[in-house]
Amino acid sequence: MFTGIIEEVGEVVGLERRGDSAVLTVHADTISSDLVHGASIAVNGVCLTVVGWDGPAGEVRIDFDVMGETLARSVIGSLDVGDRVNLERAVRADARLDGHVVQGHVDGTGVVLSRTPGDAWEAVRFGLPAELARFVAEKGSIAVDGVSLTVSEVGPDFFGVGLIPETLRATTLGGRLPGDPVNLEVDVLAKYVARLMETVQS
Repeated sequence: MFTGIIEEVGEVVGLERRGDSAVLTVHADTISSDLVHGASIAVNGVCLTVVGWDGPAGEVRIDFDVMGETLARSVIGSLDVGDRVNLERAVRADARLDGHVVQGHVDGTGVVLSRTPGDAWEAVRFGLPAELARFVAEKGSIAVDGVSLTVSEVGPDFFGVGLIPETLRATTLGGRLPGDPVNLEVDVLAKYVARLMETVQS
């Protein structure tokens, strides 16, 4: 489980295709301090398993196995060498939950529709797939490329958020341009409520 509070922005140094799967290699500094084999790390909001690493402190390259399902349902498969990615280690049981409950299970992808700068923040709209629209509510939570955000507006095929300077600085969202694809994970509580209502109504 994750919280959507990004610890570090890493850099892709390799994406090796192996049939219907791949090995993603990312350069990281902060999150490499306590690596263990099999650890879970969210890469742009996708929960991936550490399968190896090498390099001295400050230059660690981490390898992750990526399944075909992940390549098909997220934007991980379209990453290129040099791309920046949001990184977060799994939350500790004794840590504060500063964001919201994020599973690292991407529900779909969207695109940046528009950016409107403000005096101290920026309003950003994202395209919202029709099948996810019912899970997104104003003032509710959503993870965009692994970043925990509060929804400020919802339309039939879009949602909007406000990005504070710290989010613009400390995550990849500060550099996303209109047309750029992003991973989306809706609030897990909304999914369970929807599933419960379907069960009751049937």
